Amino acid sequence: MSEFALTCDLNTCWSVLSNSCYAPRKLITTLLTTLFEIVDVGGRSDLKSDILKELDRHKLQFNSYRGNPSVSVEVLDELLQKIDKCLSGFNTIGSRIGNCVSDNDFLSSLRNRVAIPGGTCAFDLPSYHAWKQVDPDERRQDILKWSEPLKALNDSVVLLMRLLRESGAAQRVIANNGQFQQALPQGRFQMMRVFIDPSLGLVPEISGNRMMVWVRLTHQNWEGKPQAATENAEFEIELCA
Repeated sequence: MSEFALTCDLNTCWSVLSNSCYAPRKLITTLLTTLFEIVDVGGRSDLKSDILKELDRHKLQFNSYRGNPSVSVEVLDELLQKIDKCLSGFNTIGSRIGNCVSDNDFLSSLRNRVAIPGGTCAFDLPSYHAWKQVDPDERRQDILKWSEPLKALNDSVVLLMRLLRESGAAQRVIANNGQFQQALPQGRFQMMRVFIDPSLGLVPEISGNRMMVWVRLTHQNWEGKPQAATENAEFEIELCA
């Protein structure tokens, strides 16, 4: 169930990046740090391998549905075309994900300084300070240009996460005394989604392995340690394969 942890992180980082291209100057460093995080995560060889394996697996799985009268040919063909497009694009760019930063002196120098407290001050990086003063539209175009090589990676992750989420079937469960556990068929599920009514004020702490999953509910004390919930609570889970 932890196989797609990196993919989920990458999906979150990309959402931040794509939704923040018009960020004010004071948030630009955070935005570019997100770009560096995407490059770091997306450049991992184990993630690349997992993405390609999952795309191939889904392609074989959906191809096996051909001839099934309950499956729409048009929808199936459209989905397989998307998978083929992701496979082609990711195979092309997969080995060069980090180049959008390493081949750019401006980004490389910034990447080396963002982890240092105060490392992006104007006297240390005058070119970065000057860039932050340009028109927001120009900054946005630069960010889109720098992130363009990552589009194939993003498309693959978005498609895989969509297919993974859609494979889950919702079920209502009860946490007795704030505790819930469920045995799992070994190796069958990759992700669990938890849905809790916000009005209950409960925060789930989730742990698990290939055999079992545990959910411990807590009441979050924002000024101290979370308190374990002792009441029975009903919520919804989805086990996604």
